[in-house]
Amino acid sequence: MKKIPTREQLLNPVLQALVELGGSGSIEEINEKIIINLQIPEELVNIPHIKNKEGGQTELEYQLAWSRTMLRSNGYITNSKRGIWALVDNSNTSVEGINLPKIQLSAYQQEDLEENWKSKLQKILIEKLTPDAFERLIQRFLREKGFSQVEVTGRSGDGGVDGKGIAKINGILSFHIVFQCKKYQGAVSAGHIRDFRGAMVGRTDKGLFITTGYFTRDAIKEATRDGTPTIDLIDGEKLVEKLKELNLGVNVELIEKISIDEKWFEGI
Repeated sequence: MKKIPTREQLLNPVLQALVELGGSGSIEEINEKIIINLQIPEELVNIPHIKNKEGGQTELEYQLAWSRTMLRSNGYITNSKRGIWALVDNSNTSVEGINLPKIQLSAYQQEDLEENWKSKLQKILIEKLTPDAFERLIQRFLREKGFSQVEVTGRSGDGGVDGKGIAKINGILSFHIVFQCKKYQGAVSAGHIRDFRGAMVGRTDKGLFITTGYFTRDAIKEATRDGTPTIDLIDGEKLVEKLKELNLGVNVELIEKISIDEKWFEGI
């Protein structure tokens, strides 16, 4: 039986995916390209991360996250605050035979720290928050992201729609959106997406599905299927990252580093 590639085996495929994507890409684009290139079967793609059953990652996504960190630590790729990963050297159109130097321990330690806080926060969202509290959190989250008139309607039995609001683009254009927030352990299937889209009919052409779990590959495809209203997706991994970004229940401490510029004094 075919196995999920290890993080080391995924290093070159990540680089190759970025080459084929024109030098940069989102995590979703990179992962999809790797799945196609390596012909990874669907049953392996959807296996949840074993060490964090409560979380919002598959095992493949977890290993790919490690691979990206290892490549970044060794100067091959970089990433922006918007979550876009890019090749440092776009002139290299072939990644055959790249041998990475020994990965520094600090890179692994940093990744462990990231994994620990994400796992802890995902566990809190799933096990500690009541459904009502989770809906209030999503309401606050959307307001912090610039949505207005955010209302939670889930408790009224509103046919699979948990809330609605108005999103603005660049502070000028606005459009109505409905959302579903699913405090869920495990995979959200294409069927969940179709049910939500059915509940959207007659209300809006734009939907947002937020979950503490993760979306299957079929669910992701269903969300952007041609000829149907688009549904944007936020999984557990992305949700905790956004909560950190907005400082919602996540505090980030920056350590001050002081150095002396002797040349500055010499120039006085």
